[in-house]
Order: sequence, then C-alpha cells, then structure tokens
Amino acid sequence: MSGWLDFLSDPGLARAAATCAFAAVGAGLVGCVLTARRLALVADALAHSLLPGAGVAWLLFGSSMTALLVGGLIAALATALGAGLLARLTRLKEDAAFAALFSALFAVGVVLVQRAGTPVDLLRFLFGEVLAVGPADLRLAATVATLTVAGFGLFHRAIAIECFDPVFHRAIGGRSALIHSGLLVATALNLIAALHALGIVLALGLFMLPATTAYLWCERWGAMLVASCAIAVAGTFIGFAASCRFALPSGPSIVAALGALFVLSALFSPRHGLVARLRRPHRHLREGDTHTVCER
Repeated sequence: MSGWLDFLSDPGLARAAATCAFAAVGAGLVGCVLTARRLALVADALAHSLLPGAGVAWLLFGSSMTALLVGGLIAALATALGAGLLARLTRLKEDAAFAALFSALFAVGVVLVQRAGTPVDLLRFLFGEVLAVGPADLRLAATVATLTVAGFGLFHRAIAIECFDPVFHRAIGGRSALIHSGLLVATALNLIAALHALGIVLALGLFMLPATTAYLWCERWGAMLVASCAIAVAGTFIGFAASCRFALPSGPSIVAALGALFVLSALFSPRHGLVARLRRPHRHLREGDTHTVCER
C-alpha cells in the first residue's frame, strides 16, 4: 500500500493531488444538482464556452493564468445569461439554446486558441495538465470548494426544493430564479477551478460520474451529496495513485477511475443496479408473485 501513496512525499505531486481533491468536492456537490435537474448538457455547454473567453484573454493579456481563468469565467456566465434570454424571448427551450450557443462558441474558441498559441496549448485546454498545477491553482480550487460547500450549507433547503419541485418553490415565494442563477455561477466557478488540472473535456467527468454513482446508491438528498463528494475524492486519489504507479496520464486516469466506480455501481448497486433489476422479477416469480414490479 505504501507504494501507492509514495506520490504524497513529493511536494509537487501532493499539491496536484490536493488541487484535484478540492476540485472534486465542489464538482461532486454541483454534479448532484445537475443530475437531479437533468442539466448535464448545461455543464457541457458551460465547459465548452470557457474556451473562447480564454482565447480572447490570451490574445489580450498573454499567457497569464489569472487572465485566462477570468476570461473563461466571463464567457461561461455570458453563455448562461444568453441561453436564459433566448429561452425567454424566443420559442427555443433552454437546453436547445445552450446547445446552439456552446457549439458556436466552442468553434470560435478553437480558432482563437489556435491563433493565439500552438496545438499543444489547445490540448492543455481540452485535457488539462495535472502535474503543471501551481500554488495559485491549489488556492483557487480550495477557495471555490469552500464557497461551494458554504453555499450548499446555507441554502440547503432552497436548493433541494429547486432541484425536485421548482414549481412548488416558486409557489411558496422562493427565489427560484436567484437559486438557479447561483447554481449556474457555482457550476462555472467549479469548472474554472478544474480547468488547468483536467481541461474542458475531462472536467465534466468530475461533475457527472460521482453524482450519477451516488444516485445509484442513495435515496435521500443529503446522503447523495455526501456520497458524491466522497466518491469524487476517492476516485481522484485512486486515479492519481494509479497514474503515478504505472506512468499514466493523471487527468484521464482520475476520470477512468471514477468511470470504473460508476460502471460497478450501475451493475451491482443492490437496489438500482442492473444485476438487481434483472434478478428481481425472477425472485418474485419464485415466490409465486405474478404482479409486475414497477418502480419510479
């Protein structure tokens, strides 16, 4: 076991692992909201819309990481606002508006990044570079994770109602639009925190895989939030340790570890797993119960 944890003795590797772990906590919480609200496409759209903002910042300010992150954040928030306006002012639904905007913006972003740098720079945006994270990335990830945890703690009830019954939330006078906007901002901030380490493509896995895995095991909202964070952090360290042990790329290894946990859960979750679902009708037939089992 000590061989798997040897990377913690190296300051650079330990910092990279801690950065990914902090990013995993925030992503695990936000991912639960995206799963419950069926907004996975929104996270994908916001992730891809980071690219043009970062490209413009690179053209204006050079390779300053602060400028790149701020540019990406502005682009993501502009995408969220633009999709909301399109949904309100046209016949488009919000998911269609997000899909249209992120497709166009991502293409513009690729052109801008290629114009500003080299293909290697584009690959860093797409897939990250975990081992290149510095102290500033660690502080950013820790700050965003702390703010996300605090926000979920302060507005836990409002977030839960908004996720599962937004119509009721508005009916009782809840600030549904404000909560929805705050969740979009939290999504954008956590994407920014994970950008340098995992990149645009892999960061989405840090949001969706732990949340969907927790969803297969948990029946209560609070338990799902805790389980998602725990799975995200565990998968992060498993993937990082495996990447160091077998000389594999760290970002893909982290997401692959989370993917493996998801597949195992989808197969063997005792209540919602595929094996349990396939065996359940046979068990009822053996017991003489001829009624069809239907679970919602």
